[in-house]
Amino acid sequence: MVDRVSMYVGGRHCPAMGGEWLEIENPADSRAFACVPRGAAEDVDQAVEHAQRAQFAWASSAPSQRAAILERLARMLRERLDDFIQMEVRQTGRPLREMQAQLARLPEWYEYFAAVARTHEGRLHPFEGDFLNYTQRRAIGVVGLVTPWNHPLLILTKKLAPALAAGNTVVAKPSELAPITVVMLAELFTEAGLPAGVFNVVTGLGAEAGKALCEHPGIAKVDVTGGTETGRHIGQLAGAGLKGFAAELGGKGSVLVFNDADVRAAVSGALFASFIATGQTCVQGARILVEKSIYSEVVEDLVLRTEALRLGDPLDPATQIGPLVSRRQMETVLRYIDIGKQEGATLSCGGERATEGDLEQGYYVRPTVFTNVSPGMRIDQEEIFGPVACVLPFDGEAHAVELANATPFGLAGSVWTGDIARAHRLARQLDMGIVWVNTHHRIDPSSPWGGFKDSGVGGENGIAAYESYTRVQSVVVNTSSDPFDWFAEDGKQKRYS
Repeated sequence: MVDRVSMYVGGRHCPAMGGEWLEIENPADSRAFACVPRGAAEDVDQAVEHAQRAQFAWASSAPSQRAAILERLARMLRERLDDFIQMEVRQTGRPLREMQAQLARLPEWYEYFAAVARTHEGRLHPFEGDFLNYTQRRAIGVVGLVTPWNHPLLILTKKLAPALAAGNTVVAKPSELAPITVVMLAELFTEAGLPAGVFNVVTGLGAEAGKALCEHPGIAKVDVTGGTETGRHIGQLAGAGLKGFAAELGGKGSVLVFNDADVRAAVSGALFASFIATGQTCVQGARILVEKSIYSEVVEDLVLRTEALRLGDPLDPATQIGPLVSRRQMETVLRYIDIGKQEGATLSCGGERATEGDLEQGYYVRPTVFTNVSPGMRIDQEEIFGPVACVLPFDGEAHAVELANATPFGLAGSVWTGDIARAHRLARQLDMGIVWVNTHHRIDPSSPWGGFKDSGVGGENGIAAYESYTRVQSVVVNTSSDPFDWFAEDGKQKRYS
């Protein structure tokens, strides 16, 4: 029996106006277990209309009122995390242990931005003359959020929490591969007291519902996480409508391992960076750059530990590596593995679909390590979004920085060294938005998150994210009691500005 999960618009569930549905597949066994409405332009119109009707009252409410609802949602989410975790595992194939760790932190974002809403202050500016000039932040309006399948709730939350805290209303279009938990969150928000129409979810295909949302004249800002080409296309749509735009896009992260690092810790970090989420994350450590003097040691340990990773049912707590999210993604990864072999790289482990036992029913690919990779190979430059890591040697700091910066992307990377001065020195030279030192893929609601180059524009987390969901209004007040008449012929010199 396949469950039907309706979209959520105006505080209630509803089907698509066209009456069509999309199947949601469990990537662990390739079976459909649910379906959602195939929303289209008319459904987006309806959602935006509800958001517009709710916007003035929500934006006009006291920040403390908005904060109270976000705090209540955080408490309720903690109480019901298990339901969300189970569904995230089913629709994405991410192992249970990963989803438990990731989703347990979601309430922090709502609590953090509730605190920001309560405490954020306007500014007084040193305006010359007898004038008082202050600025205040006002909500943008209706915001469109386009979110991916790899971290359905986390990535939505990084956008949704500051957007709501700042007084905006929201229409979200989650990925058609993993939309169910986003609908579940909208339901929970209603229970937490969020007024109808403030948070709406339209399910459907990116080329239909997503496109309609991004070009809708009622949307004031579009915030997207996805592939770089998708981001470019959405940016063009947003630009044509003079909308605000933010995008967290692709990556090809580097893990830089120096010979003064704790090698065991660095290999553990590289293993985590490369294969967490089955490599399906934009900050994946897909390029492991190792100083020549320890290259063989690192490769040997990395390959042994990669081969020992346990593939299996994502709902089994012992499983370390789950399936890829879809057949299409699996085929893409296998195609890149073939490209790597054709380019002359050495396949040191993995490199094939796992088909033993029940794994045959799902989209499993063995974690893969390529060595003898030359800079410029496609597997070295292009985002694969799967469990494939390339190991390249470097000779000294300058060479390491050159290699790390030699991709079109600039989202994140990590430096492993025992020399703290070197760590700070390299951070200034790496052309990427996030640099971790002796760790990888760490995040906090207060910590800015965003990339350089082809990895996107704008950012998430922190005070800057809250402010990015606002407009600045400048108010200038004349505090002088002296009369002013520009056109009076009184012989006095007038000041125009």
